[in-house]
Amino acid sequence: MTTTPHRTDTLTRDALAVLQPGFPGTTAPEWLLRRIGEGLAAVGLFGRNIASPEQLSALTAQLRAERDDVLVAIDEEGGDVTRLEVRTGSSFPGNHALGSVDDTDLTRQVAAALGRRLAACGVDLNWAPSADVNSNPNNPVIGVRSFGSDPALVARHTAAYVEGLQSAGVAACTKHFPGHGDTSVDSHHALPRIDVELATLHARELLPFHSAIAMGSKSVMSAHILLPALDPDHPATLSPRILTGLLRQELGFDGLIVTDGMEMKAVAETYGIERGSVLAIAAGADAICVGGGLADEDTVLRLRDALVTAVRQGELPEERLADAAARVRALADWTRGARGAASEPGAASQEGTAPGTEIGLVAARRAVRVTPGPRPHAPLASAPYVAAFTAAANIAVGDETPWGVAAELARLFPGTRTDTYAESAPTAEVLRAAGDRRVVAVVRDAHRHPWMARALDGLLAARPDTIVVEMGLNQAPPRGALHVATLGAARVCGVAAAEAICGRL
Repeated sequence: MTTTPHRTDTLTRDALAVLQPGFPGTTAPEWLLRRIGEGLAAVGLFGRNIASPEQLSALTAQLRAERDDVLVAIDEEGGDVTRLEVRTGSSFPGNHALGSVDDTDLTRQVAAALGRRLAACGVDLNWAPSADVNSNPNNPVIGVRSFGSDPALVARHTAAYVEGLQSAGVAACTKHFPGHGDTSVDSHHALPRIDVELATLHARELLPFHSAIAMGSKSVMSAHILLPALDPDHPATLSPRILTGLLRQELGFDGLIVTDGMEMKAVAETYGIERGSVLAIAAGADAICVGGGLADEDTVLRLRDALVTAVRQGELPEERLADAAARVRALADWTRGARGAASEPGAASQEGTAPGTEIGLVAARRAVRVTPGPRPHAPLASAPYVAAFTAAANIAVGDETPWGVAAELARLFPGTRTDTYAESAPTAEVLRAAGDRRVVAVVRDAHRHPWMARALDGLLAARPDTIVVEMGLNQAPPRGALHVATLGAARVCGVAAAEAICGRL
């Protein structure tokens, strides 16, 4: 122990137990350790907390020196959404690439490899996988984070991912219940609404969650979305009908229900984080995720005090808060047992990063889709010019993580040049920068950004030998001398794309 646990009453300890806060820095601040001693049962990690596997292992050891059953959670989907490799790009392709290959054994292997890497660093709860059915190709926040648009495909790969992740002793948190795929609004910015009939929700959105629950997913994350067919008045995170009636009673889920980030505007701008947290616990949630944007002690104290006050004023039943805290502690017990099993003689070895890198690259290569243009073309044979057309990344993905093919092509062809272009860049500027080099144009979700399509039009009219690499949803018709679709922007997807461009895949 590095601090002396404070004596706190049961109600206050339960209020702290249901919080999953973030914090700044790559070591635990003193206030966080003190609150763990007082009853805080979980923390959430983000890219700002991670510099290397060794540093992360030291951080989780520091947290567990306070109490060995503290839950250490992370938002590590692999693919476009990575915290472990936030500065380099992920060694694992994301869900859309895996769903396109449609080999559930491969998905299971990728999830298990990712789980081993997390477990080796001391992380035991992963806010993944995304079980959203991406039925709206213009969805601004899900996209390649989904296994696909077919509910049955998403269901079988969600189950495989849960099985693989939990085989490594890391609890899965299947999200975003009851399904965020048919939205045109990002819940980080506003409250999305899905207006479909109840029968459609059961046949489409809910099918993957049925599979995850049947596979034994240890936790489920709620979505900040409004579904009038289920509850016309409250977003899912704050809805007793959805969390207790549907998820608990109808679907039979008995694990931990975690909210999506409470500071997201879909909840925060309407209810505020304190009121939203009280309503979420009252509705049936067991853990409050906060810390992506608000990562300080004051936030923890505000939420703790809001929950305690709600109980004392009769707004939140004390038994409901106690039940939520008990579910948090039950999951902590499972993860502690899983860590112990992993350390026993004969248990599967924690092989470090090499096995994950191997299976991740294998999966990325299998996912690549290559479409030759109408005329014969030669593979790239000299250092090209890479023009990356980049729109603003959504908050879940973030803008810290590099993506594209320039770095990988530069390894194969030293002297490769690259520039990034936004919406206002004229084609003439790209052509001037390229000179006589062959152009590789890299886009991400070109079907959602008309300006990208116009940029490609101009490039291909002037330089028909341009190679096009699509690293988002592959919805636009293939074009270019060679069209390479990676189905995600993980680092390994860039490696596979570079190999395809050079005729090595």
